[in-house]
Amino acid sequence: MPLPLLRTTPPRTMTTRVARGTRALQSSHRPTCRRAVSIAASPGTGDAAPRKGRWLVSSFNLPHTSQLRSSRSAPTRALTTQHSQGHPTTKPKMYTTSFAFFEALWDAGVTHCFVNLGSDHPSIIEAMVKGAREKKDRFPRIITCPNEMVAMSMADGYARLTNKPQCVIVHVDVGTQGLGAAVHNASSGRAPILLFAGLSPFTQEGEMRGSRTEYIHWIQDVPDQKQIVAQYCRYSAELKTGLNVKQMVNRALQFAQSAPQGPVYLCGAREVMEMDIEPYEIRQEMWKPVELGGLPKSAVEDIAEALAGAKEPLLITGYVGRNHAAAPALVELANTVKGLRVLDTGGSDMCFPADHPAWLGLRFGNEAAIRTADVIIVLDCDVPWIPTQCKPREDAKIFHIDVDPLKQVMPLFYIQAQARYRADAITTVQQVLEQLKSNEALKAKLENEESEKRWKAMEVSYTQRLQTIASKAQPLEDGGFGTGHLCAKLKELCPQDTIWAIEAVTNTAFVHDNLQPTIPGSWINCGGGGLGWSGGGTLGIKLASEHEAKLKGGKGKFVVQIVGDGTFLFSVPGSVYWISRRYNIPVLTIVLNNKGWNAPRKSLELVHPHGLGSQSTNEEINISFDPVPDYSGIAKAAAGGDLYAAKVDKAADLENALTRAIEAVQGGQTAVLDCKVALGC
Repeated sequence: MPLPLLRTTPPRTMTTRVARGTRALQSSHRPTCRRAVSIAASPGTGDAAPRKGRWLVSSFNLPHTSQLRSSRSAPTRALTTQHSQGHPTTKPKMYTTSFAFFEALWDAGVTHCFVNLGSDHPSIIEAMVKGAREKKDRFPRIITCPNEMVAMSMADGYARLTNKPQCVIVHVDVGTQGLGAAVHNASSGRAPILLFAGLSPFTQEGEMRGSRTEYIHWIQDVPDQKQIVAQYCRYSAELKTGLNVKQMVNRALQFAQSAPQGPVYLCGAREVMEMDIEPYEIRQEMWKPVELGGLPKSAVEDIAEALAGAKEPLLITGYVGRNHAAAPALVELANTVKGLRVLDTGGSDMCFPADHPAWLGLRFGNEAAIRTADVIIVLDCDVPWIPTQCKPREDAKIFHIDVDPLKQVMPLFYIQAQARYRADAITTVQQVLEQLKSNEALKAKLENEESEKRWKAMEVSYTQRLQTIASKAQPLEDGGFGTGHLCAKLKELCPQDTIWAIEAVTNTAFVHDNLQPTIPGSWINCGGGGLGWSGGGTLGIKLASEHEAKLKGGKGKFVVQIVGDGTFLFSVPGSVYWISRRYNIPVLTIVLNNKGWNAPRKSLELVHPHGLGSQSTNEEINISFDPVPDYSGIAKAAAGGDLYAAKVDKAADLENALTRAIEAVQGGQTAVLDCKVALGC
């Protein structure tokens, strides 16, 4: 029961002790009673400011079954607790929910936090300083991001390259809204990211440490902050106590890393994040993500039988390349089922190497092979075809295999599949391969004369495809050049293992056709439609490449961003190139300057091919960027002048301009090259 009121006007020396809340319990003047004392605080909530004119005294309940023991001979005895999943440890000064939050991130494998801080983060900031001083090699690296879109995109790029989740910390409701399109990209692109935002304090009269202290705390108090991003997240929750913060972080990360991967969202008010709690640990091995299995035996037999008997088999994919073991597995399948072709639909990753004759390149749901295939395997793909432009023949056998075949977050989705299965892509391919190689009847079908004819025909078609691509990538008669020629030169001049971060929108097919990526993880495309991903995404990819290589004693890879001019402006370049300079993250940015947004014109003409807009200028339909911004100049200004900036509009000058930009990046300086490109090539 509560202790009686002690006195109405405490002396100055005791007032200081009262303001320290529960930490006063460890002082040499601690009461020698069996029940601990907490001043003006709810049980377990940490420190509080004293109320005027009196002390409020209540019982203090430690978490779970822990007990507080007082001893005159050892007045500074450390407090210990035993969590349900933890181990007893010593309590250091100011061990708060926020500090435990960062410990949980590190223990779960999160190495970087991309932050945009505000008035809800006092305890977060304290924890960051404490971690930097006390746990230098066991605390996430903090990256300051002046814009939330860039912060989220950096975490997205890092997570996409490594499959390791990273953290983004933003400010209450406004910071959460600032994530905007980046959350969409991470959700569509299946990037595991933990988002954390503070909440406006829920007390206003100093009842608890963290209580409201600023005007803005009333303005930013909204009914349900989680709902701003909940529909894009695999999981969203509010931290309501610090006593289970590590369990909540790991629960969120389980969702983020379980297929289909994606962002998760946690939020917590200042009072909760300020709580002094007992240090504890959890058994990290108990919090692994959910693993998917393979296909049922009957499905393996049906798919293998269909592939072995097919005359024009086709595999369509989009995300399997996230697992870098996918490309070799698909190559083995294509070598086994001779004549099988593979189409990438731009899900975000390099799924199949361009140096294999089965390669059909990257197309967004529109490719001639879709119309003629008699057997189609749709493997981890969101949009295999666009029915208004291209769809399979009526008698095609279609098998749909995906981590989420129902596309549960898409209100409208269906394909006319013979069967659909929820299964892991790599496991599925391995199962089908084993069936094809072990069944004698199937082996006979795969090794006959017809199979050899299909292989030779595919090789001829592949050679013709490469020749057509090369012919379209030549300099123009007026001395200019298109995206194809630019990317062919980039491929020639950049290191062979370059990582390409692509957000080229209407130029994506030209970029992919000419870069022709072959190395798993070397091509990362924007996962969704929230333009502006590639600025921060490229920095995140480079940061990840350097960090992961350093762990193995190596050096990170060369990273190139290829971005449309309109998308470059969406990427918040003022923030991107400041971060690049601040944290020494050198990358090469290629801006495809075609004087405006051309995606809206394409959309217009698909619906109104002969309408008024089809005969109008870009100025008339409001997609023109005239006068043209100085894109490289914007970047250079953001970097404080320490950035290589150049422009090129003639094919004759292109190689020299690219060479200089590449050398600058290899020397440690970010470079931005503004390239004037012609449309449609």
